[in-house]
Amino acid sequence: MLTKYSLAVIALSLAFCGCTAKNNGIKLVDYHVHLKGGLTLPEAVAMSKVNGIQYGIAANCGLKFPVTDDKGLRAYVASVKGKGAYVAMQAEGREWVTLFSPEAIAEFDYIFSDALTWRDHKNRRMRLWIPKEVFIDDKQQFMDMYVDRIVWILDNEPIDIFVNPTLLPKVLAPEYDALWTDARMKRFIDAAVKNNIAIEINSRFKLPKAAFIKKAKAAGAKFAFGTNNGDRELGKLEYCIKMIDECGLTPQDMFTPKGDGKKAIQLKKLPKLKY
Repeated sequence: MLTKYSLAVIALSLAFCGCTAKNNGIKLVDYHVHLKGGLTLPEAVAMSKVNGIQYGIAANCGLKFPVTDDKGLRAYVASVKGKGAYVAMQAEGREWVTLFSPEAIAEFDYIFSDALTWRDHKNRRMRLWIPKEVFIDDKQQFMDMYVDRIVWILDNEPIDIFVNPTLLPKVLAPEYDALWTDARMKRFIDAAVKNNIAIEINSRFKLPKAAFIKKAKAAGAKFAFGTNNGDRELGKLEYCIKMIDECGLTPQDMFTPKGDGKKAIQLKKLPKLKY
């Protein structure tokens, strides 16, 4: 017969070997890793094994980025595929839809994009992480445009994960809670759910906040964890793990890469450039 003491010993042993149901049984995958700051693929794969976190290694693909055509896409896939990590494509800017073929894109395990690059109503191209390239005539008007662009991307671009969600330009970040109103969050979430696009929980930026995640979970959204590292430091998905507990996430809430024939790029046509 197992005593309380022996059960406790078994539980501690399982915890030590990583066999517990911690993290609500969710397998930890960082779908948003870049080879930056000198980080190499072999180093990333070794780090993945040590941390117990599977990685998706992403290429930056788009206008004025390292990869700008099908030849570059295929070369990148060949350099990563079969080496211990998912092969990911980060579709940069809105122009990416004009640069690559669906056939080449489909060679990736999944693709993701964000709404950090777009043109406003005055045709000004903005990159929201660069302060000098952000133009805000009116905060509320800017936010409405931002949400419009997010919804357009979700409705039209064949992506599997929407990353860096709810990230604001530095000048607006202190007003995050006021600017991300319930109505704006609902438009974002509804579009993600309708188009079966997972929403990233970003460990680097600690976004989106718990209130958004809880609303998205209740609406039936899927989630993916990501770091979007700016250097060789990846961390251990600390914010994502915190959100698992705080928002009650389960394996059923999580994104998994789709098989051949079921990827977004194989189900939705590339749109014409709009923003």
